[in-house]
Amino acid sequence: MKTSIEGRRALITGAGSGIGRAVAQRLSELGCDVVLVGRTGVTLNETAALCPGATKTVTCDLTDESSILALVGYIRATGGLDILVNNAGIVQSGPLEGISTEEFDAVMATNVRAPFILMRETLPLLKASPSPEIINVCSVVAHEGYPNQSAYVASKHALCGLSKSFANEVFDDGVRVHLISPGGVLTGMVAKVRPEIVGTPMILPEDVADAAEYLLTHRSDAVCDEIRLHRVTKAPF
Repeated sequence: MKTSIEGRRALITGAGSGIGRAVAQRLSELGCDVVLVGRTGVTLNETAALCPGATKTVTCDLTDESSILALVGYIRATGGLDILVNNAGIVQSGPLEGISTEEFDAVMATNVRAPFILMRETLPLLKASPSPEIINVCSVVAHEGYPNQSAYVASKHALCGLSKSFANEVFDDGVRVHLISPGGVLTGMVAKVRPEIVGTPMILPEDVADAAEYLLTHRSDAVCDEIRLHRVTKAPF
């Protein structure tokens, strides 16, 4: 049974391009007031121009805790929160032996530490919502060990585990925590780490937005914890 999310307030990280932009557009079309978060004001403004509904843009360095706390303070002061979409992520490619500790730390800071801080700090706001939802954009690599992506794979395994544990912690509070785990999505990120699949049929950012729409507009007695998407050319399961 489909439910309305009109009037809900949503925060989306990594909203300047790719999946984040597609999700922002979709939630705006569904009537949400959307707060677009990213590193670059120019790309956030480009996303805002594509959204038909109310939007606000906030530049934020998600590797810096003080920046995240300032972001949450802004959300608290300007109307609260119903939906948190942790989408921002960076990727690493190459053999483990060639990855520096600094590169590993940067991937973990963006892909795991930032969602951890955001979930922790926005929880009081979400508990005050009549229908609080968190979507963590994960990856199929959270369930597989792809070569030459060790730091990225580790971060998505960690995000998956973090999401499962937190979902159980906030279950009695009515906060629902979901995962969307796509395979190769047609973005600049996948072109960097999987150039061999560019030009083949791929998941589109809009496909991930479809999954987000399903999760958020079907708040019924049936719950979907995770949606996994794979390319049509990849064998099932």
